[in-house]
Amino acid sequence: MKKLYVCAVLCFCVSWVVSAQQITRIAVVDLPKVYTAFFRESRAVRDFEARSARVQSEIDRMTTEIQNLRVNLAEAQARDNQSQATRIEADITRRSEALLNYHRTQMEALETQRNRLAQSESFLNQVNDEVRFIAESQGFSMVINLRANNGIIWYSPTVDITDMLIANLRARANQ
Repeated sequence: MKKLYVCAVLCFCVSWVVSAQQITRIAVVDLPKVYTAFFRESRAVRDFEARSARVQSEIDRMTTEIQNLRVNLAEAQARDNQSQATRIEADITRRSEALLNYHRTQMEALETQRNRLAQSESFLNQVNDEVRFIAESQGFSMVINLRANNGIIWYSPTVDITDMLIANLRARANQ
């Protein structure tokens, strides 16, 4: 009886020590990378990329016009034509302000569209389900979005499950 009691106490102590020494494992995921890799073929992403290209093309066009006006300004100043130089300077200022305004508003709109795409409910549900599966099967207690947390100073590549997540999402999409 005494041996049974000692064994029971010993088993309890060993299990308590083992559970007390359980190490919390943390993984990181680069969600924008997942989004780019997994949803690149979707219509919504193609529309976003087309809009982004149109905006960049318009910015390039406006920038070229301003550069041409600066060349014209230098030529007018070289000819000592002050009235034309003043008119060109005013045009450069107006177009530069328009370019800055266009750039700011379009970048805000693109960022909003990008965030809407990355936070679509179906995308997040798929990612969350797959992250949960990977975390549970690999023994991670916590998974952190690498891009949304500015507090991460360093992490080991061994805890980055981004590529595994992308592979699993692609495998499930092909089923």
